[in-house]
Amino acid sequence: MTAIITASELAHELTAGSPPVVLDVRWQLSLAKAAGAPAFDGRAEYAAGHIPGAVFVDLDRELASAPGARGRHPLPDLAEFGAAMRRAGVSAGRPVVVYDGGQGWAAARAWWLLRWTGHPDVRVLDGGLPSWQGELSARTPEPAEGDFAPAPGAGLLDADGAAALARTGVLLDARAGERYRGEVEPIDRVGGHIPGAVSAPTTENVGPDGRFLPAAELRDRFKALGVSEDAEVGVYCGSGVSGAHEVLALAVAGIPAALYVGSWSEWSSDPSRPVAVGADPQ
Repeated sequence: MTAIITASELAHELTAGSPPVVLDVRWQLSLAKAAGAPAFDGRAEYAAGHIPGAVFVDLDRELASAPGARGRHPLPDLAEFGAAMRRAGVSAGRPVVVYDGGQGWAAARAWWLLRWTGHPDVRVLDGGLPSWQGELSARTPEPAEGDFAPAPGAGLLDADGAAALARTGVLLDARAGERYRGEVEPIDRVGGHIPGAVSAPTTENVGPDGRFLPAAELRDRFKALGVSEDAEVGVYCGSGVSGAHEVLALAVAGIPAALYVGSWSEWSSDPSRPVAVGADPQ
């Protein structure tokens, strides 16, 4: 089963007899609040126009818990997450397609959460809403209640697991290179990276149009970063959002990977945890 879907494929499926549930997860990391400017409002953009039938999902409130010691986007309460997905019409036996404004990070977070909690058929719209060529709707749908019940599986790392994987397997850091190296840190307590982690900015997994590189190119990229057929692979980022996008890229390449959801925002909040700086993983 593929992890992504093209806009033309989605348009075709929406006219078929059993269309997928479509979730709009428009969100973006913004430093506007620190500068006193209003934060990005995905719900307002959704109200102005969305793929017909799509249901808005709030990443900060429905795909994460409140920020705290576990990071800026810790795992949501699973009972609340399940209720939110059922309100959106998500059922275990019906495919789901998620999209965002084009960056892909928020859609990947929804994809990862649904897959991790047991949904068998979730795909991300490659290129997000900008790739959609059909009409947009301002009508808010009222989907029938779904039956999805989250059942967490494998593929989740905590801080200790991430540290161990950096020594025994391949731990990829999906943030920008300058944050990995510790040259800048606009959000978290300190810059740098988990000792042993390899810099692998998720922005390098896509082309100029925001769509993923072909699977073969992604496999070559990850191989160059040290990912072998028998390697255990994990990913982290700033707060478990862009890291989910890297896990998605790995899935497109046919490589399973775990996600450290707390990521750097959790790791760096504890002064007792080691921090490496510079281009060297160690």
